[in-house]
Amino acid sequence: MPITIPVESDHQDLRAAIRDLCARFDGPYWRGIDEARGYPEDFTAALTDAGWLAALIPEEFGGSGLGLTEASIVMEEINRSGGNSGAVHGQMYNMSTLLRAGSAEQKRRYLPEIAAGRLRLQSMAVTEPTTGTDTTKLKTVAVRKGDRFVVNGQKVWTSRLQHSDLMILLARTTPLDRVKKKSDGLSVFLVDLRMSIGKGMTVRPIRNMVNHETNEVFFDDLEIPEENLIGEIDKGFGIILAGLNAERVLIAAECVGDAYWFVDRAKAYANDRVVFDRPIGRNQGIQFPIARAFVNARAADAIRYQAAALHDAGQTYGAEANMAKLLCADASWEAANACLQTHGGFGFAADYDVERKFRETRLYQVAPISTNLILAYVGEHVLGMPRSY
Repeated sequence: MPITIPVESDHQDLRAAIRDLCARFDGPYWRGIDEARGYPEDFTAALTDAGWLAALIPEEFGGSGLGLTEASIVMEEINRSGGNSGAVHGQMYNMSTLLRAGSAEQKRRYLPEIAAGRLRLQSMAVTEPTTGTDTTKLKTVAVRKGDRFVVNGQKVWTSRLQHSDLMILLARTTPLDRVKKKSDGLSVFLVDLRMSIGKGMTVRPIRNMVNHETNEVFFDDLEIPEENLIGEIDKGFGIILAGLNAERVLIAAECVGDAYWFVDRAKAYANDRVVFDRPIGRNQGIQFPIARAFVNARAADAIRYQAAALHDAGQTYGAEANMAKLLCADASWEAANACLQTHGGFGFAADYDVERKFRETRLYQVAPISTNLILAYVGEHVLGMPRSY
């Protein structure tokens, strides 16, 4: 089935609306949040009130009923404005899990509340300190006891948990030595944090270089009602993977937004900064890295759109999602370096916002999936080479 791949000139009304909203939250706003190591509550509330964090929720549940393409544009424009969508993007891709695998009752109960902003679904607990990306070997277990599951274990890099009401949790429900495939025996749960923190669940914040609210989480006989199981028991690995593919497309869009922000800042500074009686942008040593960063961002953006279009058409898009995340993250990091180098010493000054965005975009070389793991995926699943891990 052929698909139509959007281009940047599409969705201009959507882009204009997001830009208008983001204009109310300028560099000093984000700089202040970063310096205080705070959370952008006002910005998040504005996005929620405008309906943008409910973009993927069907209209019947109070959302906008948009596709992943439009959701990715929202994320792109936030970063392109100089903001940091890492504070809010969890609600987009966690929504994908509930929308695809949630029961009719779960959707009826939770989606209207999330769309209205009365509940926040910003957090996902998958990664563990001893297993990292080797997800099938996670050690957090959920044991059925009557009409409940009792959870014990530990998670790490669980983001936005302190600013969320609900959390997606992946836990092992059948021991690894009792399943045919190591990806079997995992299940997905919806955790109500309002009834869990301090009642079988302990949260320990992790201070980090990008003011990203993330945490280590400990489960000690946490009880989860059986009706909070998402999808079929022991079949959670596929549910999580599908949600992570949506996450990679959204992250790719954020990286593109960062890349364009860096290019725009570098271009403006190169045009205005005069040294030796000439704008520094006249020098090829300054001009060419900026131009190349722009070219690579545009090229990476194309596969982001392709991945999103495949998702919205209901087609397989795992390879495109992974490649989009890799290429867009590389493009944003290249643009960040070009921008910092163009600004010279002023690039390190907080008032220019370059150093803040530089730190923020560096994260995507590592998370939510490392470049090397994407290459291993492409080598095996796209090129048909032997499994490397």
